[in-house]
Amino acid sequence: MSAAVLEQPVLGSRRLSNYLVASAVTIGGVGFLLASLSSYLGRDLLPLGHPAALVFVPQGLVMGLYSLAAALLATYLWYVIAVNVGGGSNRFDKDAGVVTISRRGFRKPVLVEIPLKDVKAVKVEVRDGFNARRRIALRIQGRRDMPLTRVGEPLPLAQLEQDGAELARFLGVNLEGL
Repeated sequence: MSAAVLEQPVLGSRRLSNYLVASAVTIGGVGFLLASLSSYLGRDLLPLGHPAALVFVPQGLVMGLYSLAAALLATYLWYVIAVNVGGGSNRFDKDAGVVTISRRGFRKPVLVEIPLKDVKAVKVEVRDGFNARRRIALRIQGRRDMPLTRVGEPLPLAQLEQDGAELARFLGVNLEGL
């Protein structure tokens, strides 16, 4: 990388929290499936409790439906993790005069190119409360703000300020929102 190019990686859905949720849903779905099968077969397939004592209709059947719902949700979650939806990079190239924002989508990559001359400022947005938001965005002439940071877990305030200031300094534009 030269001094005229700044590239920032963006973390997608391959986060520890997503792995934990997908694992919990998978384990829960397998548990519901084994409870349903235990109820149907009349044999305990789970080491905990006594699911063979459940009446198959309606309890075992409902457990089987829960296991089907968990399997569908777990499949979706593992697919999102495997594809790494939302992952990508922000590339600021002064030589080419372009900002390239690339992300992985569900079916195809998302690529946005913006001329550097259209970038008016770097905006740091901090909103606390129930629906907290901490993000860095580009203010672009004639367009809505273009978010640059990952979705999900909010960045620490010190890192957010440092990243925003570094980007504004690199682009030679104002830093807004602090």
